[in-house]
This record gives sequence, C-alpha cells and structure tokens, in this order.
Amino acid sequence: MQMSDTTRRTFLQATAATAASASLLPGAFAAGNDTLKIGLVGCGERGTGAAKEALRADPNVKLVAMCDAFPDRLEKSLGNMSKIADIAKKIDVTPDRKFDGFDGYKKLIDCVDVVLLCTPPGFRPLHLRAAIEAGKHVFCEKPVAVDVTGAKSVIETARLAKQKNLSLCSGYCWRYYQPMRETVKRVHDGVIGDVSSIHITYLAGSLWHRGNDPKWSPMEYQMRNWYYYTWLSGDFIVEQHCHNFDKVNWVLNGKAPVAAVGVGGRQQRRDPKFGHIYDHFATTLEFAGGLKVHSFCRQMDGTAWDVNDHVVGTKGAAQLMKWSVQPFGGQAQTFEDPAAKSMYQVEHDELFAGIRSGKYINDGESAAHSTLLAILAREAAYTGKRLTWEELLASKQNLAPKEYVWGDIATPAVPMPGVYKLA
Repeated sequence: MQMSDTTRRTFLQATAATAASASLLPGAFAAGNDTLKIGLVGCGERGTGAAKEALRADPNVKLVAMCDAFPDRLEKSLGNMSKIADIAKKIDVTPDRKFDGFDGYKKLIDCVDVVLLCTPPGFRPLHLRAAIEAGKHVFCEKPVAVDVTGAKSVIETARLAKQKNLSLCSGYCWRYYQPMRETVKRVHDGVIGDVSSIHITYLAGSLWHRGNDPKWSPMEYQMRNWYYYTWLSGDFIVEQHCHNFDKVNWVLNGKAPVAAVGVGGRQQRRDPKFGHIYDHFATTLEFAGGLKVHSFCRQMDGTAWDVNDHVVGTKGAAQLMKWSVQPFGGQAQTFEDPAAKSMYQVEHDELFAGIRSGKYINDGESAAHSTLLAILAREAAYTGKRLTWEELLASKQNLAPKEYVWGDIATPAVPMPGVYKLA
C-alpha cells in the first residue's frame, strides 16, 4: 500500500487553510539588549524544570508571570526556584502576575514575550493556539496533544507560527542531545543501510498518585491525578512512550505509517483511583515497503526496566540509547560523551538563541506527527483492530470535556478491545 505518505501530505495541506489567512506579527528581539519576559503555564516538576532552564538560557531574561490550575502548586514552584542562587535574581513574579484556574493562561499570555507550556498535555493545543495567535514565542512540552483533533490543531498552529515569525520549540528533548544527534546522523548517512525495522521499548515502574481529599470535586481529583485520565495525559503510551515514537519519526524523516495493530490492558493498575488508562501495550506499526516498528511499553512495579531504541538496517544496526552504530562485520562507532550538555538545557539555549537571532525554531509539525504515531498505537490497542493511518486522520476524536469547570465529571470506562470504537 503506497498511500500513507500521500495521505499525510494531503492532510497537512488541508490543515494549512486556517493558518493561511492569519496576519503576520514581528517576533525578533535583536542583539539581546531587550529583556525577554517569560511566563510559565503549568507549575509541576517539569514546568519548574523548564523555567529554570529558560532562565539559564539567556543573560537577559526574567520570569515575570506564572499560572497553574492550583495556587498551591504555583507557590511551591515559585518558592523552590526563588531559593536557587543563579536564577533567583531573574525572578520577578508579583502577586498581580500569579494566575490560576482554567482561564489564567489568557492573562499570563498578555504580559510576556515567551510562554512555557507545561500543563497536562490535554490542554496543550488550546494554550498553544492562544499563545501563537497573541504573537508569543513558545516552548511546548511533549506530547503536544492527546487526541486527533488536538494534533490537527497543533499542525495548524505550527504553520501560523511560521507565518508570524515565531519560535515553537517542542519538548521532544532527545533531538537536542548531541550524542543522539551524532548517532541519528550516521543512520541518515547510510552507515547501516536502509532501515528495515525498529524495536522500541519503555518498560518502567509505576508513577505517583496524589491521593484524594473530601473537599475536592471529581474534576479537581482528575486534574490533580491527571496522569490516569486519557483526556489529560493521552495514556502513558502517549505521555511517556512518545519519546520513542519521536525517535522513530526522526530516524524515518517523517515517513507516515500505513497501519497499526496492538494489544494492551491493565493488570497491576486496576484500582479505580488509577482512572481508566492501561499499564501495558505492545503494538506494531506497519510502513510501506515492509518496514515495521515494534513497540513495547509497561508501567508495573517489580518488573524489569528497559528503555531502548534498536534500529536495524540492511547493512548494520544502531542502538540509539547507547549512541552507537555498527555495520555488519564492521567496527562499532560510539558517540557517547559524558561531557555533553543536558538536552533539557540545550533545547532552551537554542530556543532563545533563535529568538535573538531571528533564526526561529519551529518543530511543531514534526512534534504533532510524533504524537500521532503514539495515538495510532494507543487506538489500535484500545480497539483491538488493525487501524490505518487514513482512518486515524479521518477521525473527529476529541477527548476534552464539554466545558472546563470545577464540579462533576465522569470517569470513562477502561477501553475494552472489540467494544471500544475510535470516534
């Protein structure tokens, strides 16, 4: 079947229609003399880390606004950062620039130049669109969506950012780690020949749970324990395993799959407090020409850990997490570098350097494609069907609630293969 890449091109052309009518806005901050004002939306551990890295990425930046659904999370983040000597002097978050609730991000966007989007990913498309429409540069954590509608929206917004000369840097951080860049470059250079299969794993233990409080509404419970609800996290195959799918997308230069099949379920994580997500998946993505990507991910305590990406070619193989390539019968080339700078820091260094120079980063479309690969794998396992890329892109799937308000919200049933259907 040869239609996958054509289908993807048609899809991307169609999503450009909305962005094409947008007005252009200037986005450069020349030379570095102007202070870049940063705002953080989503003040959890990852958001706090992103803010630290942004403050260290440029000598003339300030964190001037913060937003979180919950004021206690915001205050904890701000308190922690204010104790760090090398960044404390760059923090100027006054009470009138602390925002909370579902709409606080709108007020934050109005008073900054650069927005760091680090909320649960279910909010990412909405927040990203608002920031780009307002003419702001953006760091956007991964994954960039949890459903098909959201991913399509991100592609539209990424095209709008290009028209407006705005940077949009995603949190697919392995693309910013120099040993990984060197390894993938050798794959692209043909050292292992044509890629014939890829085996990716993210086998790990369980994660946090923030408990319950009688004062919390069902919506607050789900928001505080967001990982366990697909409308907020995308399930862990999308929220965590997406890093591996992004490396697949990178190695294959954005090639679209034909279809996917998969299995999954929940064996350890069966308590209702864990919402309705799975705790294991095994999926295969089929590509034109016979290439297949085999994916395995798991979050269970007491099990073996393995996070790896094995790329097999016609002339050799690459181990991406060991930064090595080896032709069959030849000597392995290894690019491990203990002195390599943190990939989390490099993505912000390059984001802010691009803003200063006018050489804007924009990997929004690629990030959306990587996210869609993970969504395809999830939906193949949820449905128990062989799901084609065309069927996925034709879907109107939108997992968001009808309105964002504190109060009651239903918990969806655990997806049952053979019963669950892709909307």
